[in-house]
Amino acid sequence: MFTGIVQGMAQLVALEQPSADFRRHTIELPENMAQSLQIGASVAHNGCCLTITEFDGRRVSFDLMAETLAKTNLGSLKIGDWVNVERAARFGDEIGGHLMSGHIIATTEITRIERSDLNQTVWFRLPENIQLFVLEKGFIGLDGCSLTIGTVRADEFCVHLIPETLRQTLFGRRQVGNVINIEIDAHTQAVVETVQRVLKRF
Repeated sequence: MFTGIVQGMAQLVALEQPSADFRRHTIELPENMAQSLQIGASVAHNGCCLTITEFDGRRVSFDLMAETLAKTNLGSLKIGDWVNVERAARFGDEIGGHLMSGHIIATTEITRIERSDLNQTVWFRLPENIQLFVLEKGFIGLDGCSLTIGTVRADEFCVHLIPETLRQTLFGRRQVGNVINIEIDAHTQAVVETVQRVLKRF
């Protein structure tokens, strides 16, 4: 499990892809995240839970299967690109965002960015398959960041980003057209789907 509080950004430093449905990539973790690493431990990349397969100091490798390559923005990464990273939460950790599983349900594109002196409002295309779960003031995971949804319209939604989020995550570098991973809030999904099942009985 993850908290959605991105702990830093890591650069992709090596890439092996022996087939179309398998890739191994290596990132260089920030110094503060490279302590007590273990084979089999989980690290979220842009919100997607991946398992450590090998490490050498701060250089850490992960295997990506066909489903991950097809359903997330990790399949388009190139050497030199960066990802948001968060190590798995431990019992007793502060939950500063909301509980996230690291399971990406969809991707979307940034449609526009509204900038002010300090903050940013970022708008995204709203995929049809998650429209029921994207609610104003609800939680959403975007590239691993736990964020509160702002305005929701028929085909788009927005989030408002503070300077700390822009500094600590890739959203400070993102541009219109960039593809973003989405994880919907599990509690919202459970409530919506339960209500739908109940209503179908009447």
